[in-house]
Amino acid sequence: MSPRKNRRAMSDPRPRGGGGGWVEETEEGPDGDWVVRMISGANAGKAYRCPGCDQEIPPGVAHVVAWPADGRGGADDRRHWHRPCWQARGRRAPRTQRSRNAPRY
Repeated sequence: MSPRKNRRAMSDPRPRGGGGGWVEETEEGPDGDWVVRMISGANAGKAYRCPGCDQEIPPGVAHVVAWPADGRGGADDRRHWHRPCWQARGRRAPRTQRSRNAPRY
């Protein structure tokens, strides 16, 4: 029997990272270049707030961590996103913060 050939090709053939359960790559987008780290659910130990939908990412849920690739960003510039929110960031504006009783129009 021949080995399985259904493995996905990655955009960066040399993923950075290690045995930490994450893969890091650089993505280009209309909003600049970003370093993106995919976090597996097993390694997601804290709750974070997604900037795309303003909802909580609970512990144990796989998600994306992204920061600017220009080298100026540090740990303070990293943001944790749901994967679909990260992929849709160019198609929608940031969510508007509203008070609880404000009209929705």
